[in-house]
Amino acid sequence: MSSGKLHVERDGPVGRLVLDNQERRNAISAGMWKAIPEAVRKFDADPEVRVIVVRGAGTAAFAAGADISEFEKNRSSESQVSEYEAATSAAHHALESSPKPVIALIHGFCVGGGLAVALSCDLRYADQSSRFAVPAARLGLGYGVHGTNRLVATVGHAAAREIMFSARRYDSGEALAMRLVNRVLPDGELDAYVQKIALELAANAPLTQAASKGVINAIIAANGDHSEAEAAVLRCMKSEDYIEGRRAFMEKRPPVFKGR
Repeated sequence: MSSGKLHVERDGPVGRLVLDNQERRNAISAGMWKAIPEAVRKFDADPEVRVIVVRGAGTAAFAAGADISEFEKNRSSESQVSEYEAATSAAHHALESSPKPVIALIHGFCVGGGLAVALSCDLRYADQSSRFAVPAARLGLGYGVHGTNRLVATVGHAAAREIMFSARRYDSGEALAMRLVNRVLPDGELDAYVQKIALELAANAPLTQAASKGVINAIIAANGDHSEAEAAVLRCMKSEDYIEGRRAFMEKRPPVFKGR
């Protein structure tokens, strides 16, 4: 049985999801996949939480993929595969559709399902020791349209083809060059940097961030439905925060946004 757990933490305006299965480099167990949507839902419902950070426990790995040790039990029949895929899809959807900025803080290995989680986040910051791969071509696994679309939207189709076809491992410099991550920090400096970025984002207008996220997601979505994203933009224009932003700009002071 996997000992993996999802730890949910709160630090002021920053909510944290910690993937903890250190014996297996934070490989994501079925229980961890199932716990992510509810944890994100609670953060979404809490107006005091402005930013969500996802990380692995320790510094050896963000997540070394799904916990393959469970596959014989959880993915050995068609019905089990469908149930497992539904759980992973729900976890990705929760992170992608959260109205709040979601940051992946990446130490060490970020592989397979772990990289898929990172791609479901809005921003990815990594340390120099981080390593990235999608080993599906070496495991006989197929990646669906939605997950692959996130990869293509992030790095472009040419780099995505190489990542998927080769199943090779990329170092942090290569990941930065192909824009798989937003920034690479020296080992030992990543946590403090992400905390700084998270607090900066937490001070910005949450409705604007939610609308921007909705617009960007709509642009890269395969279905091309922009109606919800456009409605979110309209809500910003009618909000108290928009009034506060204009007043603060004119009064040359930091704005105080309320999320309404």
